[in-house]
Amino acid sequence: MASQSQGIQQLLQAEKRAAEKVADARKRKARRLKQAKEEAQMEVEQYRREREQEFQSKQQAAMGSQGNLSAEVEQATRRQVQVMQSSQQKNRERVLAQLLGMVFDVRPQVHPNYRIAA
Repeated sequence: MASQSQGIQQLLQAEKRAAEKVADARKRKARRLKQAKEEAQMEVEQYRREREQEFQSKQQAAMGSQGNLSAEVEQATRRQVQVMQSSQQKNRERVLAQLLGMVFDVRPQVHPNYRIAA
């Protein structure tokens, strides 16, 4: 009977050690999964930063050329406005004289559609 009790004790101890090993293995697995997840998150974050930096550089290059384009358009617009203003100053008197001449030179005429009522 003592040997039977001793055998049961050994089985219980072996079962306890096996449960501890399984628990330790689960803890190690959880730690490895957590570590792998953190590493993957860091890689994703690094990739995102690289892509963001690449996007910013491309955007800056595009905006730089667009900035030059807008400056050129603005300068061309200013030149056109100056040309129109000088043309307006040069032709102002002649246009006013023409306009006033048309307004004051009234020639009364009978409208062609007018019919004398009988």
